[in-house]
Amino acid sequence: MTLEEKDKEYVLQTYARDYTNFVKGSGSTLYDETGRDYIDFASGIGVNSIGHANPTLTDAICEQANAILHISNLQIIAPQAELAEKIVTLSGYDMGVFFANSGAEANEGAIKIARKYGETQFETKRYKVITLEHSFHGRTITTVKATGQESFHTPHFAPYPDGFSYEKSIEAVYDAIDEETVAVLIELVQGEGGVEPFDKEAIQQLARHLKSEGILLIVDEVQTGVYRTGEFLASNLYEIEPDIITLAKGLGGGVPIGAVMTRHKSILHAGDHGSTFGGNYLSSRAGLAVLEVLQGLYDSGAVAESHLYFEQKLQAIVASYPHLFEREVGLGLMRGLRAKSSAIQKATVTQSMQEGLVVLKAGRNTVRFLPSITISKVEIDEGFMRFEKAIATL
Repeated sequence: MTLEEKDKEYVLQTYARDYTNFVKGSGSTLYDETGRDYIDFASGIGVNSIGHANPTLTDAICEQANAILHISNLQIIAPQAELAEKIVTLSGYDMGVFFANSGAEANEGAIKIARKYGETQFETKRYKVITLEHSFHGRTITTVKATGQESFHTPHFAPYPDGFSYEKSIEAVYDAIDEETVAVLIELVQGEGGVEPFDKEAIQQLARHLKSEGILLIVDEVQTGVYRTGEFLASNLYEIEPDIITLAKGLGGGVPIGAVMTRHKSILHAGDHGSTFGGNYLSSRAGLAVLEVLQGLYDSGAVAESHLYFEQKLQAIVASYPHLFEREVGLGLMRGLRAKSSAIQKATVTQSMQEGLVVLKAGRNTVRFLPSITISKVEIDEGFMRFEKAIATL
């Protein structure tokens, strides 16, 4: 039985897989079982933030594995407290942190915080959460309902929790607020929705309005956080102070971890929320190693330099191939090319893989690029050389 046959026989087929079998990685280069190399412009959908086999991360994981991997959250976990301190310090916000295992779990935690806030802080209960069309917030029953894409709300999983609505624009949010609204949940750059950033001034105006109304602003930074868009948080880049922020993906560099942070530090009490694995020794130690690497790169200016270099490469592609791509979109190393059709988008992703380059699809006919934040100029150059070969015949 081949590996593909084994996968199809024993693994639930919830993914439209490509059956390239990667067995090793170094930096932003992957190697399959035949030894062929691929430039990785996807980083596991934004997870491998410091690349593959980063020595700082692998050393930390091995050292922790040789000591202790896991205890329950019924006892104190030293690296968890240290990671929470590091996240809060880097964010610049006065917040507390709860650790989970994924972005969906982090967003579930954010919604629970908002629901309790709406139950305890107003004369009458508030529970409604407004999100935006094209948003993506997770795959659990609640977070899929919070996702503003009707294609996710299939009848197979109904009934869904109530209390969620979706608006077409930031401007439409104002009229959607009613006496039962407790929070607005947004991504500052919609990842799955097409790598679409929102206007900074519009976000700042919304943040001021929500604060004046006592309504919570929740920013989903599962994909935008941990230096992905240039600053530690996209919220820092937009110069706003949310009430709740969620993180995951790049925080563990490949080790599963999620986090919800909030300035309402006393809203949850013992027993209100929990996680068996969340923030255990392994994941929190990994998070500390990732932030050690990325903070150093940020402070040296290397993060900003890589972002600019990658952006210039994308702009050159748009200029050279206007029959394929309308424009480049995104911020930092969360980037996309808006293809002129879904057929072009699909062919670009497929052809790129054939040329030894891993890229992604996103909504609105977007070819998405999420390279590691540690990617070298040599790897960027090689990746775009392969990308041009992939699209030359389209």
